[in-house]
Amino acid sequence: QVQLVESGGGLVQPGGSLRLSCAASASIADILLMGWYRQAPGKQRELVANIIRNGGTNYADFVKGRFTISRDTVKNTVFLQMHSLKPEDAAVYSCNAHRYGIEYWGQGTQVTVSS
Repeated sequence: QVQLVESGGGLVQPGGSLRLSCAASASIADILLMGWYRQAPGKQRELVANIIRNGGTNYADFVKGRFTISRDTVKNTVFLQMHSLKPEDAAVYSCNAHRYGIEYWGQGTQVTVSS
C-alpha cells in the first residue's frame, strides 16, 4: 500500500509559479513510475508529467518548457514546479504512482490561475 499526499496548490495570478509536492508513504526507489495528472471541470483527466524509476521524465506538450517534475529520493517526494501559469492550467492536480503492478492516487490539490 502506498499513500500519496499532495500539497502546494493554491491561487496564483497568470504568469505566476507554484510548486506542488507529492509525499509517498513508501520508498520512491521502489516505485516504477510517478506522475502528475490534472482534471479541470468538465474535462477528462490528463497526464501532465511523469518520472520513471531511472530518473527519466516525460511531459505533456502543453507544459513543456514551463513545468518541471523532479524527486527527492531521501524524502520520498516528487515535485512539480510550474512556471508561467495560464488560466487553462487551472485544475485539480493529482499524484499517481505505479508500484509492483498496482496503481495509486492521491487526493489531489487544487490549482487556480486567475487575476
